[in-house]
Amino acid sequence: MELVKNVFFNTDKLVENSKIKLSYTGALFENGSENVFLHYGFGLNWENLNEIEMEKTELGFQAEVELASFETFNFCFRDAKGSWDNNGGQNYIFPIEKLELALVASEPFEIANPRKLRKSYIWSKKIRLAIYKVITYLPKLISGNYKRKITNDE
Repeated sequence: MELVKNVFFNTDKLVENSKIKLSYTGALFENGSENVFLHYGFGLNWENLNEIEMEKTELGFQAEVELASFETFNFCFRDAKGSWDNNGGQNYIFPIEKLELALVASEPFEIANPRKLRKSYIWSKKIRLAIYKVITYLPKLISGNYKRKITNDE
């Protein structure tokens, strides 16, 4: 994504069907405008045209936008007085990446036989316990330093 001096996103890439936060610190913010509107659309023909009022903060104007499934996200800014910031007549245009379907589960995932998983877990615990006992008590048996606990029956 090409960087623009006065426009910032809360993400490093724009992905279709996701919500993004856009921040603007351009000419309208620097000139002290109180109300700034985000005028935006998608694709070459500015489809799904919309305009929303941005929230003024100390760091600039901010707005949340739901990205549609198009190739580009196009926008410009205007204030209540009719002044526009359209990137020198070229508008702000950013590519929208397609959602990577290989990472999305298409079918519900089920464990075919949960008992096998449980049994293998129990056996692994038993094996670990046996190895721990061998490591702990075998040196004591070999050296003769092992004392048996005396019970009341003996």
